[in-house]
Amino acid sequence: MSRTPHSAAELQQGLLQLALERLSRFTEQLLNLLMVLALVAMIALVFTNVVLRYGFNSGISVSVELSRFLFVWVTFIGAVTGLMRHEHLAVSTFADRMPRAVHKVVQRLVTLAMLGCCLMLVKGSYAQTLLNWSNLSPISGIPVGVFYLAGLIAGVLMSLILLFRLLTPSHLQRAPVSEELPS
Repeated sequence: MSRTPHSAAELQQGLLQLALERLSRFTEQLLNLLMVLALVAMIALVFTNVVLRYGFNSGISVSVELSRFLFVWVTFIGAVTGLMRHEHLAVSTFADRMPRAVHKVVQRLVTLAMLGCCLMLVKGSYAQTLLNWSNLSPISGIPVGVFYLAGLIAGVLMSLILLFRLLTPSHLQRAPVSEELPS
């Protein structure tokens, strides 16, 4: 049985929750699309380069650099989507055996620690992006700072996700994916 909102505050909370869910789904779909496009480009570049190199004794000189750039970006985008879906590796043996109230506190502390790590990633990636932006890759001419820009963008997105988890009541958050290993 569905409960209807009784006040304007409950209605606003429901609309906010719906808007956040839609934004989250859209962001996740966009990131997935970017990863698919990058993987397809990597496969096409590497496959074409192998065929040209072994079949025709030539090759695409820029393919190795572009594949490396794309791989770094796919890795960081994948880290963001993994965090969005609660799919990162976690050891919860002790936390799962704690009382519910203590478990919630431990989850908040873990989220806070993760936020601290993401903020360090943002700070370091920002510094490296600025430092390496004027350095160009030898073959493609792409600024080396693009490597570090992936970490900067991923760090900012992951920090926002973790801030949302810290500031939002747990009943409004997407539930973590629970996959138990067969015994």
